[in-house]
Amino acid sequence: MKKIQVFDPALCCSSGVCGVEVDQALVSFAADVAWAQQNGALVERFNLAQQPMVFAEHAVVKGLLERSGESALPVTLVDGELALAGRYPTRDELTRWLADKVQSATEQPVMEQSAPAPGACCSGGRCC
Repeated sequence: MKKIQVFDPALCCSSGVCGVEVDQALVSFAADVAWAQQNGALVERFNLAQQPMVFAEHAVVKGLLERSGESALPVTLVDGELALAGRYPTRDELTRWLADKVQSATEQPVMEQSAPAPGACCSGGRCC
């Protein structure tokens, strides 16, 4: 099974629905990750604000950050190799990388998530 690791920029939460403004790219990506995991994929996410040592200990990610700064984030690795930097992968890209474990992206409905009530946050009600 292929392993996908995503190194997120400093975020309050990985779903994108924290705070006043919802980041649609994060909402879509969070839904795509959930979909991939439900279909047997191994996807790990690391948040720079919460797990900075993971970033410092991974040579590929550390090198990108040293050369490009935080604008290189998010960084996606597939089996330890750089697959994407500066944006989140699409469901089609996830499907291609995980072709041996995941059905075609066109065969699965898009998961929708609703935004929380204003002021609510997925980190226990306290946002950054």
